[in-house]
Amino acid sequence: MGDARKLILWLLLIVCTIPLLSVAAAPAFPAADGGPAVQAENAILMDVNSKRVLFEKNADEPKAIASITKIMTAILAIEYGRLDDLVVVSPKASRMEGSSIYLRPGERVTLETLLYGLMLRSGNDAAVAIAEHVAGTEENFVYLMNVKAWELGMTHTHFANPHGLDEEGHYSTARDMALLSAYALKNPVFQEIVKTKQKRVAWPGEQWERSWLNKNKMLHFYDGADGVKTGYTRKSGRTLVSSATRGQQQLVVVTLNDPDDWRDHMRLLDYGFSQYPARLLLKEGQPVPIPAQWPATERTLEVAQTFYYPLAADEIEEIAAKVVFSPDARRRWTEGRSGDVVGQVHVVFRGKRIAELPVRIGERS
Repeated sequence: MGDARKLILWLLLIVCTIPLLSVAAAPAFPAADGGPAVQAENAILMDVNSKRVLFEKNADEPKAIASITKIMTAILAIEYGRLDDLVVVSPKASRMEGSSIYLRPGERVTLETLLYGLMLRSGNDAAVAIAEHVAGTEENFVYLMNVKAWELGMTHTHFANPHGLDEEGHYSTARDMALLSAYALKNPVFQEIVKTKQKRVAWPGEQWERSWLNKNKMLHFYDGADGVKTGYTRKSGRTLVSSATRGQQQLVVVTLNDPDDWRDHMRLLDYGFSQYPARLLLKEGQPVPIPAQWPATERTLEVAQTFYYPLAADEIEEIAAKVVFSPDARRRWTEGRSGDVVGQVHVVFRGKRIAELPVRIGERS
């Protein structure tokens, strides 16, 4: 058993308390040290599962973000549309400037194909076609983008279009884009698209397939890379969101206006995986102490969910845990069934609650 789990088990054996009424969300904590030097004007490294911030540099400064905007466009299209929807390309979409997948007006293309064109080739024409299909007009879709941003807590973000070309009132921050990306990466369709290195698609009216290579070179440069999006305009400079997974941990990096983004992302990902690995703190089935005043039975109490959290080696001792039983826990202990939830384990780090894991009734083996 690792040091972290030994500490948690020891804490569970000595700490029990009365039920709590309030529920606290898992907060983000900055890294204790300065982390690697990066060329980006704005940068952040975030653990996807916990949302813990492991490194940041000017992460709350609003900036032009270019085509990483399309992360929001893609996740909304996935959530509001169906992949087999046939999208009719409008003249407006076909005339979009900048990066393109060369849509023609009147073409009928599946939403899934447009999503691959959006995220692998950064098609601005695909972005507008998707927006018009999902919401009727580009303006209506932008409204949905800003509503979603508000729901995700992207407090320094405002979208003005679905593609990311420079426009007044179109901006975000490294932190907000990390929050969005962490959310989107939990969607299996989104994750599958953005980790794709090359996609071959049949095209209506053509006898051959189109082959699209992903512009995100991190998929080739970095072991475990699995997303997400590149961007560039003259105003924004180079923008990049990348993600990588190793074992039980997925990290996401966002940089804005970074002339050395590929190297910076590799440095930051290396830093996160080496200095803040996901540590197993609690494991499903792990025993929980039974209160002494409860009647003896052949039953047990156990943690019902496995929990990992990114921690530096010298932070493990700052983890604490306590068991909080529900008001009817004793009755359920005597009258309920195996699997009934009777409380929670609250995991605390630096005075903040980072997890609430169910405690259930088990049976002695």
